Amino acid sequence: MDKYEKNARIFKAFCDPNRLKIIHLLQTGELCGCKLLEQLNIGQPTLSHHMKILIDAGIVKGFKDGKWMHYSLDIEGFKNVKNILDDIMKDR
Repeated sequence: MDKYEKNARIFKAFCDPNRLKIIHLLQTGELCGCKLLEQLNIGQPTLSHHMKILIDAGIVKGFKDGKWMHYSLDIEGFKNVKNILDDIMKDR
């Protein structure tokens, strides 16, 4: 995967209202998938789909605890997003 494909995957992760809401909810810290489901008007399979996109983009980290996944923002991933935007704007 080249740089542009990788960057497109990252920015695609921000292009959905549910994923933006998930990011907003995770700003307060780590949350269990069950807590995210309580806040979103989606089912568990849809949540899994969105989380896969966010994790693949490096925006969110997840780990399994029993039957539930726990998610948090990936700070390094957000630093990478900032660096990409800074690089785009460096000559402006």
